[in-house]
Parts: sequence; C-alpha cells; structure tokens
Amino acid sequence: MARTRLLVHSVFLLLLPLVVAWFGLGIVSTALLVLLLLLWRWAVVLSGIVAPEKTPEIVLESIAVSHYVEKVRWCLDRLGLEYAEHQSGGTLGAYFTGRSVPQLRVRTGIVQSVIGNSPEILRFLWGNYSATLGEKAAFLEPTPERIDLEKRLDRYARYQQVWIYHHILADRELTLHLWGANNPATPAWHRLALRLLFPLLRVLIQRSFRITEEHYSKAAQAIEELLSDVDTRLADGRVSILGGDVINYTDIAFAALSGPWLMPEGFGGGAADGCRIERDRAPATMRADTNRWIEDFPSATRYIEKLYAEERRASD
Repeated sequence: MARTRLLVHSVFLLLLPLVVAWFGLGIVSTALLVLLLLLWRWAVVLSGIVAPEKTPEIVLESIAVSHYVEKVRWCLDRLGLEYAEHQSGGTLGAYFTGRSVPQLRVRTGIVQSVIGNSPEILRFLWGNYSATLGEKAAFLEPTPERIDLEKRLDRYARYQQVWIYHHILADRELTLHLWGANNPATPAWHRLALRLLFPLLRVLIQRSFRITEEHYSKAAQAIEELLSDVDTRLADGRVSILGGDVINYTDIAFAALSGPWLMPEGFGGGAADGCRIERDRAPATMRADTNRWIEDFPSATRYIEKLYAEERRASD
C-alpha cells in the first residue's frame, strides 16, 4: 500500500506543471500546492514507520520466463525459503523505469533492502544463510573457480537473448506470449501496456540487443563454444561441471540459463508455465538450432534435463 501511495504521489508531482498551467495558479497558490505534496510525502514515510505495511520478508521481482530469474528462483527454492514472486510484463521495467530483473526485496523490520543482478543476489543468499542453514546453503559458496564460471555463464545467457529475439521478434503474438501478455500472473495493466506499446518495444529491443544477422551468428557461435566446453567436461560422467561429488550453484545456473534454447520440463518451477514457448510452437529456424545443439552436445543436454528432473522438481 505504501508503494502505491508513493507511486500516486509521484504521478501527481509529474502532473503538477500541467495543473498549474491549466488553472493559471499564481506563485502563492503553487507554493501551497507544493507544500501539500511535500506533507503528503512525509505522511507516507511516517505511516511506513508507525504502521509498517505487512509484506513478505522476501519478494522476488521477476519476469516469469527470464532465465536470470530462474537462476535465482531455483536457488531460493533449494534453500527452502518462503518468498513471494511479483511478476512484471516483459521489458516494461527495463525500458520505462530502468529496473531490470531479478530483484530481491528483503524486509528486516521497517527496513527494506533491494538487491539486483543474479550474482549479487546469490552472494547475499550465501552470506545471509550459510551460518544458519549450514550444509543446506553450501552449494552457494562462491569460490574463485565458481565465480569465473558464473561470469562465463552469464555471458552465455546474454547471447541467448540475442538468439531468441532474432528468431521470434518478427512474430508479434509469440513475443507477447513470452513477455507474459497471456499470463494471468502478469498484472492486467502490464498485459495491456505490452500490447499497446509493442511496436515501440520491438524497436527498442532491436536497437539495444542489436538484432542483426551478423550479431545472431556471433551469438550462436558463442553459445556453441560454451556448450562444447561444458559438454566435454561432462562427458566423463562427473556430477558437477567443475568436478566434485555434489552440485553447486554454477551447475544450477547452467541448467537455468539454458532455458531459452532447451526449455526443459519444469523450467520456472511452475512460475513460467503461462509464458514459456513450447518447442512445437517455436519458429522452424529456432527449432533447427535447438535440434542441432541437442544432437551436437548430448552430455550437456542430458545434464540439464537430469538436473530439472532430479533437482528442480525436488526443490519446488
């Protein structure tokens, strides 16, 4: 409720020049109006201190089908933490508020901390829960080797964004479906905004992700190089990509961040069911890439599917 009041206050503040011009207010009247808005803001802040809003202790701000969100979501589920997920529509947050996902909101008393970017969120989870959850949180330990692999995996994930938009951006309905325009969990006004603003959003995506044949070829090559490396490592039957007898967060990250091309069963832990692209609905060119990677990188493919079958569903 407090966030809603602050949003309404911000809208009124933006409209203030129009109100002044429309009614022809003088200096004194305008100054009083500004003072009222400042008092309103102060009242909202005080209400948050005196009677704090009852919200979940942990909130994951998300786009349901985002592979970066799935990386964090899976780790939260594996820790067994209770959290609420607030889904946004597609690219609205990034292009109109400058807010990317995932974001983790953590409430401690009246204080709410906001942590962005999946690596930083995982570092917080490790630091905050390793002492209390012990071995249950051990998979999040950020060793130098794991951090290095995580950086490579996050680049792999960014190239997949280029790859998927190259294939689907020309298909309005398929892109809107991916963004959550048909997903009941997406706020209704987000679903409407996605449809109304789609022409603009498509141009912004094309420019910001550089959706060209040349960039697509570069992205596909980078994806294949990462998959080839992981496939070679996993060919000896190891449990973890980096070796060892138990999986860690980089293994989870690889499986989660591979979602856009493989879209394994269980992706999203149920949260992405309303906006995932099933393989038979994907464009033919997209299916051709997917089928080639499944054939060329069988160990990596089996590993992703195995983690989803044995680990992801167990943590739901």
